[in-house]
Amino acid sequence: MPDRSPRKDAVRNRAAVLAAADELFAASDSTEEVSMAEIAAAAGVGKGTLFRAFGDRVGLIRALYQARLEPVWHAVEDGPAPLGSSTPPLSRVPALLDAVLCFKLDNRRLALALESTGNASPYEAEHYERWHTLLRDLLRQIPGHAGDSDFAAHVLLAATRADLVEHLAGHEQFPRAKLRAQLATFAAAVLGSGPPAPAA
Repeated sequence: MPDRSPRKDAVRNRAAVLAAADELFAASDSTEEVSMAEIAAAAGVGKGTLFRAFGDRVGLIRALYQARLEPVWHAVEDGPAPLGSSTPPLSRVPALLDAVLCFKLDNRRLALALESTGNASPYEAEHYERWHTLLRDLLRQIPGHAGDSDFAAHVLLAATRADLVEHLAGHEQFPRAKLRAQLATFAAAVLGSGPPAPAA
């Protein structure tokens, strides 16, 4: 039977492209300022290789976003409290929202590019559906939220949209601690769980 695993050079090229894109995006004011040709050159691959591996700019941005998000999902799926599954839903929901907010604060340009690039709705993106499903299922376990869990999950995630985070952190210059505290207060109001504990 033929070996169906990716060739070593393909794996190496993919890693080189992601690293080059990460560095170039971080050094620019907008991901739109960085061309695919620049990324290919910095990675030491041809443009054809880049497009075969990722399809287009959106595919490349999505792959880089997912690579950065993977450690967060590892903590959510296999980690301890407060993100892990052993945490009671009433405490886990605010912790998950805080993790999403912190991730987008740390990856503002990339998150904004992913949520505003392309023709597809950001609500249909794989990462959004994954967060929404998790929050919806947790909300169903909280008394009083079984009936509105789907809508409430959308409302809570709306507070972490990349364009809102960019506006508040960039244009309005909200400090990180203030954003986290206000999101915690908002989540507590939606959940009806009383004043939130101070953010770490």
